[in-house]
Amino acid sequence: MIFEEIPENHAQFEKLYRTIMNSSVSHAYIFEGESGLDKKLIADCFIKMVLCREKPGRGCDECPVCRKINHGNYEDIIYVRADENSLKDSFIEELQARLMMKPFEGERNIAVIEDADLMTDRAQNRLLKTLEEPPVGTVIILLSENIENLMQTIVSRCVVYHFNSFGEERYLSRQALAERVAEMLLDSMPFYALKSELEETMQDKKEIYMFLDALEHYYRDLLVQQTEKSRLYRRETIFAAVAAVENAGKDLRRGMNPSYALKNLIIELEDIN
Repeated sequence: MIFEEIPENHAQFEKLYRTIMNSSVSHAYIFEGESGLDKKLIADCFIKMVLCREKPGRGCDECPVCRKINHGNYEDIIYVRADENSLKDSFIEELQARLMMKPFEGERNIAVIEDADLMTDRAQNRLLKTLEEPPVGTVIILLSENIENLMQTIVSRCVVYHFNSFGEERYLSRQALAERVAEMLLDSMPFYALKSELEETMQDKKEIYMFLDALEHYYRDLLVQQTEKSRLYRRETIFAAVAAVENAGKDLRRGMNPSYALKNLIIELEDIN
């Protein structure tokens, strides 16, 4: 797949295309999107846009470079992944050593840091040094669910793109579920009713992540929208709700039982409301 074929993100493609064609590729990007979004696919499609010689700025998906990217064996791309729910300082240290080496095939070394939210504080501080003085031609792409989990000094040195879910129908259905649950909490509905509403979601960890994303977006929208609904909440309540949802996501990444994490969230949100 090439970036142009990714649905629901045409505006992002156009911006990145202009960046590449104007020879103004940044040394660092943050690609943010919900947990169910295939952010690695987005990163790979962007890399094709940068590296493809047949169709610069787009990618052809057919040349040797694009095919190697598709198969995960292009030597100048370094993927960094979390281990046991954290991304340690040693991982970034290894990445720094690799980025100091000359590219094997092309003119750029490109690093993709998956689950960048899981970097430890030491790892983030180490990465910051590379972002401040990157080797020539280097491109670093951080994949994140929520950039608020990253140090502001890191965010400020990156170009941030937020990407939309590929499936609009699924996205709208999750938004609707999040809104129903939030309204049930506001109406002080009993726990068993909330549990029943979420029963199908609680069976799948990926669905829980998606629900958490939708619920967080619902509460965040209340902060910026001046509607009758937003006036039903105090700002302190909304901030507390957002924090509770983010903590539930962190519990999941630490390995907590998904159903238990969601139950804990509902109980906490009941207390907040």
